[in-house]
Amino acid sequence: MHHVYILRSVNHPKRLYIGCAQDLERRIAQHNHGDSAYSKTYAPWQLDAYVAFKNRELAEDFEHYLKSGSGHAFLKKRLLPKLSTTAAKRA
Repeated sequence: MHHVYILRSVNHPKRLYIGCAQDLERRIAQHNHGDSAYSKTYAPWQLDAYVAFKNRELAEDFEHYLKSGSGHAFLKKRLLPKLSTTAAKRA
């Protein structure tokens, strides 16, 4: 399975990271250990949501969509609306 995942920074709750991986647990551990230049700045991360796809190409297409302007709007309005509101209140 190919997972498109959304991580939220524990220390900076307005900061999200969107990625795609086959081994989701290993990839999250890499983010939390500072193996990625962007994500190490905002570590530690927690998993907010993920979607599993059988097809790698579909997963990558969905990841690219979520990283687009309309994808960000979809995240805030439909996919993570309560989490976005909660994060805004904490920040």
